[in-house]
Amino acid sequence: MSVLKILVLLLVVSFEKPSDECSKIFLIRHAEKVRTDKSDRDPDLNNKGFIRAENWKDYFFDKDISKIYSTNYRRTVKTVKPLAESKNLEIIIYSSDDIVYQDFLDSSIGENTVVVGHSNTIPDFVNNLIKEDHYDQIDDLTNSNLYIVSVCNSSITHKLITVD
Repeated sequence: MSVLKILVLLLVVSFEKPSDECSKIFLIRHAEKVRTDKSDRDPDLNNKGFIRAENWKDYFFDKDISKIYSTNYRRTVKTVKPLAESKNLEIIIYSSDDIVYQDFLDSSIGENTVVVGHSNTIPDFVNNLIKEDHYDQIDDLTNSNLYIVSVCNSSITHKLITVD
């Protein structure tokens, strides 16, 4: 093989895009909700919840977030609304019943994504992304959990932290 062919081959290989890019998916439960009317299936955030929504915005301030997903409830949408406005992003509405998790992972390659849901859906969402039954349902009074799923070169890692 001639030197020129080898050089051209080396140039092509060095400029190829890697097949996998790193992604982070941040999953949270909605902020604190109004609990005065037990029959209300779509309560708003309470004062503490609005403060937590601002705190989530501040937490993600220096992170390059490209997508924000929320279920179609007032408490979930309002939890990420300050973040969406600060990043100039539309909130993408999803239903936890309709998620195809591999498609979600595939569509998130190379991006940082925030997902907000509920005490009974976020742990299941994480478990499906990591392909193991690791996280239990969130206690009904806990709103500070942050699940971080990192995908890099087909390797998936995860952790749970508390953000107050």
